[in-house]
Amino acid sequence: MAGLLDNKVQAQSLVDVVAERIEAAIISGQLAPGSRLSEQALATSLGVSRGPLREAIRRLEGRKLLERTPNIGVRVAALSLKDLNEILQVREALECLACSLAAVNMPDAEIAALKKMLDDHEKQKAVQEQKGYYQEAKNLDFHFHIVGGSGNERLAHMLGGDLHYMLRVYRYKSGAKPGRAAEVLQEHKAIVAALEARDPQAAEHAMREHLRHARRHVEEQIAAEAASGTVAEAPRKGRVGKLD
Repeated sequence: MAGLLDNKVQAQSLVDVVAERIEAAIISGQLAPGSRLSEQALATSLGVSRGPLREAIRRLEGRKLLERTPNIGVRVAALSLKDLNEILQVREALECLACSLAAVNMPDAEIAALKKMLDDHEKQKAVQEQKGYYQEAKNLDFHFHIVGGSGNERLAHMLGGDLHYMLRVYRYKSGAKPGRAAEVLQEHKAIVAALEARDPQAAEHAMREHLRHARRHVEEQIAAEAASGTVAEAPRKGRVGKLD
């Protein structure tokens, strides 16, 4: 019986790894919005069979990172500027509320852990060289911890679901802008200072300023990509995603 259970855990772990690899490729832009995925190419590139790959693809469809179209196949989701603006508006409203609540409800130990997390982020090579500010793992995500610290489970569920995964693509773009890494760190530190002071209004204000700056950078980059023709509003034909 133990052997059967061990096999199930290994199979599930493989799906987790494949899903994480594809998700990371989407977030980093290696798999561009609108690009079509080839199951055969991905299976060969990742060295896995079709079974776990298909399960990983279904999981990412559930996170709205991939979308399936009849007679076409699976593509990386591509948001229009209207979609993005609406999502960012929702994010601002909900995360500012979460930050305000966290100033009241977040335990001291968790606030101290946030400060330690920022210290670790500051030591990242990419941050020190001003090449970007990336929070790849969910358990290392500054915003994820603040939402959890709000003490509101419904709010955490709303921000930790589809919205979280869709926004990671655009947060990556914002963090990659030259000089933005230092700004993000300072904005994050201002948020933590407000949490330490147990000041809900200051925490909400600091988060709102941070999100508005991030939103502006994302919009500028999306507009620049659209102007240069490097991003498409609709899926492009014939492009097949592949992981190197």
